Amino acid sequence: MRHVAVLSLALAGFVVLSGCEGASRAKSSAVSVLVEGNATFPSALAGRWKADRDGWEFVIDADGRIQSAVLSLGRVRVTPGQETTLPTRGGGESLFEPGQWTVHYAPQTEQLTIVIAMEHIRVDMGGTILEGKSTDTFAGAVSPADGVWQVQWTAFSDYTAQTPDGTTMDLSTNRTYGETKALTFQKVPPETEN
Repeated sequence: MRHVAVLSLALAGFVVLSGCEGASRAKSSAVSVLVEGNATFPSALAGRWKADRDGWEFVIDADGRIQSAVLSLGRVRVTPGQETTLPTRGGGESLFEPGQWTVHYAPQTEQLTIVIAMEHIRVDMGGTILEGKSTDTFAGAVSPADGVWQVQWTAFSDYTAQTPDGTTMDLSTNRTYGETKALTFQKVPPETEN
């Protein structure tokens, strides 16, 4: 997670003054929801879930579909099925193109798994270009009554960074094991518009 942490800190300083989003496919087809045993997704899990660190956040609809996610990388809010383009403070531009996202819930064990695939990420950080793709998996027991979701976050990233002098660095995680750490998500009130 060392590479992810360094990138997150660097991007937090560079990314997002404001942004525009373009639709690339319908949100409903961009998120698959699977509930074991032909059950329905529990409405108690709908809402805003925020991690205790690393910036992750999910807004989940009553049907289990993810309405939006805040990524650890740059703390950028992304909507499934929509490409997000944002200017950076260094005068560059960042692009976040989501792939297929999946929500899986097992009622008998209260295990919730969310998979966030980013098909293409490109960020210009003052001349240094970070580019690649990632898949982040969050799996663990959720307690709807307490509003707590204990997860193991496994990050699989395939990133390269190219500096202005042409030097290229591979910032990818291990392709087989990724990088895993524990996170605790808490259900929090929805954000309000100012």
